Amino acid sequence: MSGSARSDGLRVAFYAPLKSPRHPVPSGDRLMARLLIAALERAGHRVTLVSELRAFLPDPNDAPALAALEDAAAQERARIARDWAREGAPDAFLCYHPYYKSPDLLGPPLAAAAGIPWLSAEASLSARRDHGIWAATQGTVRAALAGAAMNLCLTRRDRAGLQAALPAARTCHLPPFLELDDLPPPATGTGLVCVAMMRRGDKLDSYRDLAQVLHRLPPGTDWTLTIVGDGPARAEVQALFAGLDPRRLDWQGAVAPEAVGALLSRAALYLWPGCGEAYGLAYLEAQAVGLPVLAWDTAGVPEVVRQGETGILVAPGDHAALAAAVTGLLGDPAQRATMAAAARRAVTERHRIGAAAARLDVILRAAVARRAA
Repeated sequence: MSGSARSDGLRVAFYAPLKSPRHPVPSGDRLMARLLIAALERAGHRVTLVSELRAFLPDPNDAPALAALEDAAAQERARIARDWAREGAPDAFLCYHPYYKSPDLLGPPLAAAAGIPWLSAEASLSARRDHGIWAATQGTVRAALAGAAMNLCLTRRDRAGLQAALPAARTCHLPPFLELDDLPPPATGTGLVCVAMMRRGDKLDSYRDLAQVLHRLPPGTDWTLTIVGDGPARAEVQALFAGLDPRRLDWQGAVAPEAVGALLSRAALYLWPGCGEAYGLAYLEAQAVGLPVLAWDTAGVPEVVRQGETGILVAPGDHAALAAAVTGLLGDPAQRATMAAAARRAVTERHRIGAAAARLDVILRAAVARRAA
């Protein structure tokens, strides 16, 4: 995976241990990996996906899985080292989203051997997970982050967490972004919409909260909800909405990424509780077309939704308050229009790929220069 580069562009090795940017199943992780690559290429750098080895350890007691991963990683490191000996090492190594379940077992040793900087993006540590094999993998991640040329934090919340755990580590803030040169036409619809995979965990919890919010909308409220997404928990998700008028629900299923914008444009509000959301690129996509967001005030959601300006955030679990926010905005076209304009302006000013490319360029060149000094 590479693009055209300026004559002074750098060569960047890219690796996403949790999910390759070429993975067939769409997700926020896959999208953010692709966006980072696109931003680096826009800045004039040549990006190579050095490996698609998946490092995912969901069970802290599965020692054989860790041993198998370590063996596979050793083979990959040897292969990559041979490639670099033949073709020349890159100028830098960037790893996206290393954490205790998904450590980077390739980049730090390869970068050290080649004498190039290793950088992370959206890395995290969790003191609650230092048990079983996760104690070892988190130790690996911790050592890598401590020695990183730079750790790119997509939220201020994540940066504060790394700074508290590793005060001497290099960190900087890189706001999440979309690959937008021009904003899409503004939304002109009247209903509600959400875009989310249907899988167990935080996504299923959000669907459960969403259904409870809809059940609390006052009788006589004029609403419809377009649901974009699919996944292994589809039957469980649909069961959560039993008892609601099925004519109000538009189950779109899986939709090609290029078709999502048209569905967003048919709505008036983006309603998604966002349990455990790191930040949620879907919130940015919704705001880009002028949809005010209604969600929980939790995790990384406030990083991309401005309370009272581009949306309304309420305390997690307060279904009645979120239902009241939906009712209020549906009945107040003037406030919706004000928030819609603010949402589009926020994406334009803070979350476009051009600004991210420029910031990445400065960070990457500084890391390479420090290493060479």
